[in-house]
Amino acid sequence: MSTLDSRRDFIKKSALLGAGLSLAGTTSLQAFAEVAKSKNKLPAWKGFNLLDFFSHDPTGGRPTKPEYIQWIADWGFDFVRIPISYPSYLDIDRSRPIRPDEVLNFDESRLEKVDELVEGCIAQGLHVSLNLHRAPGFCINAGFLEPYNLWKDKEAQDAFCAHWEMWATRYKGISQKKLSFDLINEPYQRVDPNDQYSPGGPVDLMDYRRVAEAALDTIKAVKKSRLIIADGNGGGGTAMPELADLDLAQSCRGYHPFPISHYKAGWVYKDPSTVPPVDWPLTQGESILGIDNIREYYAPWKALVDQGVGVHCGECGGYNETPHGVFLSWFGDVLAVLKEYGIGFGIWEFSGSFGVLNSGRKDVEYEDWYGEKLDRKFLELLRAQL
Repeated sequence: MSTLDSRRDFIKKSALLGAGLSLAGTTSLQAFAEVAKSKNKLPAWKGFNLLDFFSHDPTGGRPTKPEYIQWIADWGFDFVRIPISYPSYLDIDRSRPIRPDEVLNFDESRLEKVDELVEGCIAQGLHVSLNLHRAPGFCINAGFLEPYNLWKDKEAQDAFCAHWEMWATRYKGISQKKLSFDLINEPYQRVDPNDQYSPGGPVDLMDYRRVAEAALDTIKAVKKSRLIIADGNGGGGTAMPELADLDLAQSCRGYHPFPISHYKAGWVYKDPSTVPPVDWPLTQGESILGIDNIREYYAPWKALVDQGVGVHCGECGGYNETPHGVFLSWFGDVLAVLKEYGIGFGIWEFSGSFGVLNSGRKDVEYEDWYGEKLDRKFLELLRAQL
């Protein structure tokens, strides 16, 4: 079968799934049924991020093996988030910075690679959250020179909407029970957007609302029932009751306190060797942070749930430099609080430095899992939440 025929067949099958003519999505359907038991309008999906298209360089992603998707489903999880860097699916000259006239040069062969991953996940009954990790004019990460500013430039906002119109049209036949859209990863405003160590903070709320509302209207014009999520402001951690009037769910993060989740992470600290040791509960100055502090941190998100806004934690977990015992103790409390509040989660990655497989931790006795290095204690901590 040709690639084009495969994609057409995928779209056709997806439409049947959305009509309830397939049993592939049983787990996700059950998750939707559980919403009635919670105030949270979103199902408490639980799963992982898959980083195949995370890099702006098409060769720089982290490919998902087919068996990974099978294992995610077999272990009882029902969710994957796919963060995508928009240049990864463009046909552009990568020897120089991208120009504004190139940001819509879609490469069909690259888009079909995304189709294949989405298709594979849906076939295993996983809900897919498609996210623009890098959008025209913004990414929280450095490493790619954007031609304009998403939050300030209309040309960038128009391009952003054009990308979402493409995705909305491409996947129009897929039910919201199978697929949602996560508009833009971790809105943040750096003093120097090309320096990952540059200080910054939340995007101006009116700027964020203007961009989000434009994309929302664009997507809804294609498929009114599409489920759409907006990441929290200030890098994902700040709830936005000011956007509660929009038809948007919101996505928080599971990285609090940051000194534990990103302990000695090189993209956070210029000199990781200077970072002091951590433990849990965590001592910060005269304060001791424990599970009550985590409850306090998520209180604004719980308030959104109580207000009728769907909330999900799109990213969470801990870097492999965090001592394993500290990580498990701390993250167990994070998961407990999320569960108390009826909020599901997506671990930042399945295989890699934040993952249950091949994390590279030096203080873990790994289990050999079909040739992969499995952190069994981490996996069982997650499965206890299912």
